[in-house]
Amino acid sequence: MSTKPTTTDLEWTELDQRAVDTVRVLAMDSVQKVGNGHPGTAMSLAPAAYLLFQKLMRHDPADAKWAGRDRFVLSAGHSSLTLYIQLYLAGYGLELDDLKSFRTWGSKTPGHPEYGHTVGVETTTGPLGQGVANAVGMAMAARYERGLFDPEAAPGTSPFDHTIWVIAGDGCLQEGVAAEASSLAGHQKLGNLVMLWDDNHISIEGDTETAVSEDTLKRYEAYGWHVQRVAQLPNGDLDPVGLAKALKAAQAETERPSFIAARSIIAWPAPNAQNTEAAHGSALGDDEVAATKKVLGFDPEKSFEVSEEVLAHTRAAGDRGRAVRAEWEKSFAEWRAANPERAAAFDRVQAGDLPEGWEKALPCFETGKAVATRAASGKVLQALGAEIPELWGGSADLAGSNNTTIDKTSSFLPAGNPLPEADPYGRTVHYGIREHAMGATMNGIALHGNTRIYGGTFLVFSDYMRPSVRLAALMQLPVTYVWTHDSIGLGEDGPTHQPVEHLASLRAIPGLNIVRPADANETAIAWAEILKRHATKPAPHGLALTRQGVPTYELNPDAAKGGYVLKEAEGGEPQVILIGTGSEVQLAVEAREQLQAQGIPARVVSMPSVEWFEEQDQGYRDSVLPPAVQARVAVEAGIGLTWHRYVGSAGRIVSLEHFGASADAKVLFREFGFTADAVTAAAKESLAAATR
Repeated sequence: MSTKPTTTDLEWTELDQRAVDTVRVLAMDSVQKVGNGHPGTAMSLAPAAYLLFQKLMRHDPADAKWAGRDRFVLSAGHSSLTLYIQLYLAGYGLELDDLKSFRTWGSKTPGHPEYGHTVGVETTTGPLGQGVANAVGMAMAARYERGLFDPEAAPGTSPFDHTIWVIAGDGCLQEGVAAEASSLAGHQKLGNLVMLWDDNHISIEGDTETAVSEDTLKRYEAYGWHVQRVAQLPNGDLDPVGLAKALKAAQAETERPSFIAARSIIAWPAPNAQNTEAAHGSALGDDEVAATKKVLGFDPEKSFEVSEEVLAHTRAAGDRGRAVRAEWEKSFAEWRAANPERAAAFDRVQAGDLPEGWEKALPCFETGKAVATRAASGKVLQALGAEIPELWGGSADLAGSNNTTIDKTSSFLPAGNPLPEADPYGRTVHYGIREHAMGATMNGIALHGNTRIYGGTFLVFSDYMRPSVRLAALMQLPVTYVWTHDSIGLGEDGPTHQPVEHLASLRAIPGLNIVRPADANETAIAWAEILKRHATKPAPHGLALTRQGVPTYELNPDAAKGGYVLKEAEGGEPQVILIGTGSEVQLAVEAREQLQAQGIPARVVSMPSVEWFEEQDQGYRDSVLPPAVQARVAVEAGIGLTWHRYVGSAGRIVSLEHFGASADAKVLFREFGFTADAVTAAAKESLAAATR
């Protein structure tokens, strides 16, 4: 079916239209073959995705990681075929057989796009709204990267200037994370961000009138976005001319993020399935697929029909990509020649290396002095900030409590912001009270590359950002969460703010490393280890830090192994092992003194990170926790779920299996049984059980 424009500056040929209609056929056939999936949106969005990959985006299929490329985010990840088919047509390495194996075991085309699994996929999407926030983070990272390496360049002239494109659906914009992130993007005036809204009025439960009645364009205008709407063609299809005009206008708008609403008809032009909720998430059926192929001028008896002419036409994207990249590399070489020191820094950052001698800046804290680990973390950040310019971050409006301000004189805020510390390339990010958007934008920042990002809030509010944390773990992204006020030790704010189940539930996320330092020196070691792992063992890390002061012990590099012997037994081999984390390590140390005074040799093991400890070889783990010593006590001011495997059947756990209360921290620890006496009593119970 041809819908060739009559007047336009866009070159849109019969072959372009045939390629778009081929996309629709491939979407139907891929879902029909496996028997499940989401064909409708991939069919209706075909012109938009084709425009981006074949006409507008700066990309090179031969180098999917090229630093100067535009980024494309499919926030509506259920329509994964929208992306997969474009990757196939443009020549990213997917072939027809990959589309034929859609959503099957071992395929390169899983049900939702997965970062690191399929070449050309910039982020894992599926949970709706996450892609919107990821794209906002990418746009933020692009600006910060420009500030690191080419801040004086005029707009649009730097090799670090590029566009972040995102396609979002109705479901994406209903999710709160998208609203948080869109508000942040408008406030930050991210002119390098363009979002196309697939306004198809359909969700799983039918017409979106069941759930939404606001004026979405006015909402985005209120956020501070540049807003456009593209009309349909008379036949109901998306208008490639209008879309191209709007997308180019959006890219030209550099002072605000851009929002384009495109009214589409889901599953267009299927005769019976178009504009139905069934077309959202179900195969169309053999009869409807055949009928739609007839409408499009394809043979209904053939499946996965791609003409050689169409494939040759779309694979020319490779030639265009090489030419665009060669042009970029020329400008990049000119930049390198003019900026040798910055070029050396770029090479270092891109390689994931840290500046030479950076560890000398790490503070060493005086033993014996009581220091809150959140305060120690703040001192580490300020010390390292001067040495590691790519390290940046902030908090969700809790900087004074989280101690996350890396530079008080430099805030990541756009030109025109009235605050005196405002700097488009500033170090300190003010996320506002948007924990979920903070987590999801941090993912986008990490995915963009060439910076190191952290973000803070209270540990209890990690619940607000958990879906983003889970996705960071799924993608193995090197983001760092500074989660403070990590227990009932925060005191009078009471049970709404006191985390109880959070440490155990976060440790349950595969691939997420939780680090709960015992003192200031362990905090410094933890930060150093996290920074070292950025490139070699990329993973998200959550630092759980105290509000209250805790005693400072001698620095021990073995803390980077996740668990180590903090205090050895005296007077013979240990009869009992006391395991502690965070603020409860001091209780284990005090209990050890009591036990030693009673002639019971006791070892104290500090275990800041279970995950790091489990990475160590069996020999090391056995040296810290000798299997022969069955009397063990674990103490942590949270539920005890983590510790059963470490204490065994004879062990005891001093934990908190209920919510907290509003009172002074010392009172709470006493009333809830977190005392040295309680740990000593538990040790004696464990000794008795071990000798039965």
